[in-house]
Amino acid sequence: MNKLNISIIGVPTDYGQTRRGVDMGPSAIRYAGVVERLEAVGHEVHDQGDIRVSQKKEGTIVDKQLLNLEEVIDVSTSLANSVSKALEQKEFPLVLGGDHSIAIGTLAGLGEHFKNLGVIWFDAHADLNTPETTPSGNIHGMPLAVSIGLGHERLVKIRNNVPKIKPENVIIIGARSVDPGERELISQQGIKVYTMHEVDRLGMTRVMEDALAYLRARDIDGLHLSLDLDGLDPLYTPGVGTPVPGGITYRESHLAMEMLQESGMLTSAEFVEVNPILDEKNRTADVAVALMGSLFGETLV
Repeated sequence: MNKLNISIIGVPTDYGQTRRGVDMGPSAIRYAGVVERLEAVGHEVHDQGDIRVSQKKEGTIVDKQLLNLEEVIDVSTSLANSVSKALEQKEFPLVLGGDHSIAIGTLAGLGEHFKNLGVIWFDAHADLNTPETTPSGNIHGMPLAVSIGLGHERLVKIRNNVPKIKPENVIIIGARSVDPGERELISQQGIKVYTMHEVDRLGMTRVMEDALAYLRARDIDGLHLSLDLDGLDPLYTPGVGTPVPGGITYRESHLAMEMLQESGMLTSAEFVEVNPILDEKNRTADVAVALMGSLFGETLV
C-alpha cells in the first residue's frame, strides 16, 4: 500500500438542511480518533482544522426554494479553495462534514485538477434534486445535481469550472430513497445506480467489482468517494439526520472500503452527515473512523 500525505479538512456546517447538530460532525470524528487511526496505518496526516463558517446573519434573505443559499455558497467556495490547495501540495484531501451540501465545494475544488473524475456516491439518497424538484428546499439534497451542472447558477459556477463531473462518471451505491424528479434525472443523464435491491441481489462484492470495472472503462483520471453515513442502515449509524431503514450493513460497508483501497484508484474522499446530537455515545463517528481505517489500508493481519 502506498503511504499518503493526507490533508484533513473539517467543514462544520449545517446550512444544507434544517436539523441542528451536524455542524459538530468534524469534531466528533476527530474525537473518535481519525488522525491516530490513519497514522497507525502508516500515513502522514496533516489536520488543517476546520474551514471558517460564518454565523447566519439575522435578516439574511433566503431564496424560497433554496434554504441558506448565501451561506452554502460561502462554505462551498472556502472548501473548494482548501481542496484545490491540498491537491496543489500533492496531498490527499479527506473532507469531514458537516451536511452533504459540502460536496458542492469538494467537487468544485477537485474539478480543476481532474478532467475526467469518477465519483462513487455512497448514500441512501440520490442528492439530485434541483430548485424545481426539491420537496424541502434543503441544499444537502442537491450537491450531485449541482456538480453535474444543474441547479442554481451561483452554486453551479463556484470556481467557474462547469460541470465539475460528467454524469456518466457517477455511480450511486445504496440508494433507497429517491424523489420523482431525481428518478427522471437519473434516466435522462445516464447515471449508474445500485439501489439496495441490486446490493441485496448481487452482493457488495459484485457491485464493487462492476462499479470499478465500469469506471476503469471510462478511463477516469481520478476517483472521489462521497460517503454519507446514512448509506448504512441506521442500526449501525443512528446519528444521521435522514435515516432510512434497510441500508447497507456494517460489514458490507467495510468490504466496499477495502475494495476501493485495493483498487488503487482513489484520489480523494469525504465523510458526511455525522450528527452527534442524534447519536448514541458517538457510535456513528466511530463507524466513520472505522470505515476510514479500511479505506486507507488497515488490515486484521
